[in-house]
Amino acid sequence: MPLLPKQDFQGQPLVRVGDADTFLLLAPQHGGRLVRWVHRGQDLLYWPDAADWSRPAKVRGGNPLLFPFIGRHFADGNPGQWRDGQGTVHTLAQHGFARDLPFDVSAIDAQAAITMTLRDSDATRAGYPFAFAFDAIYRLLPDGLEVTLRTTNTGTQRLPSYPGHHFYFALPHAQRAGTSLTLPGADRMRQQPDGSLGPAEPGETTYQLDDPRLQDTFHVFRNSPAAALAMPGRRIRFELDLPGSAPWHAVTTWSESETSDFYCVEPWVGLPDAIHHGQGLRWIEPGQSESAVCRLRVTA
Repeated sequence: MPLLPKQDFQGQPLVRVGDADTFLLLAPQHGGRLVRWVHRGQDLLYWPDAADWSRPAKVRGGNPLLFPFIGRHFADGNPGQWRDGQGTVHTLAQHGFARDLPFDVSAIDAQAAITMTLRDSDATRAGYPFAFAFDAIYRLLPDGLEVTLRTTNTGTQRLPSYPGHHFYFALPHAQRAGTSLTLPGADRMRQQPDGSLGPAEPGETTYQLDDPRLQDTFHVFRNSPAAALAMPGRRIRFELDLPGSAPWHAVTTWSESETSDFYCVEPWVGLPDAIHHGQGLRWIEPGQSESAVCRLRVTA
């Protein structure tokens, strides 16, 4: 294992990448969580002051990694279950297991980048009987951040997956009405209580974040995927249509309540329950890898 630059944060030894003004703090031991992203002295992500580190996967903040499946999946109306091609039903928690398990740091450049890796184990095979290596690669850019989610099939049978992000952006709730989200060429969809997908509705080009239509909503791209979040004092542009990347199927918008001081904008490779309906489901052949790459560009 490479020598890791550590920084204490809330009593936890986190890994630090970057310099004094622009840096990342990550918790590989807690689901590979990106805890802080500081860009030119400003925290872009939300993290609670009194986080419960005994249950870090439940903390609302940072960027939890969603793998192997995002969202809620259902078998015969039962949440947290999925059925494979042979008819066997497996139990798998919402958003998968990656955010609950320790990652290894497999590569690091203390000034610029880190690769964290999760491999299959006894903790993963019961609910997801496949051999894999899942890499989360964070790379600081002069004007933002590039994140690659790379899935490698290390087994002998083809592997289903549709990973994603769960970025908690710092935003005082009083600023939602003054914050806009641009989503050109996307339809709105929601998941029904039984796990099925509701009808697609034509989306707007721009929304204000106090718009109730955004809550727990999937914005399914019709053409080239892209998004931009314009908050007071800064703008974050999501570059999702990148050469060599698996296609991003949707961006999901969500917040816990109207008074939460964060707002989530989440690029997803697939839609919830894609293992059954197929929208965004990816199949990776034995010995092959697939990467989903996004860049977040920050301007004033």
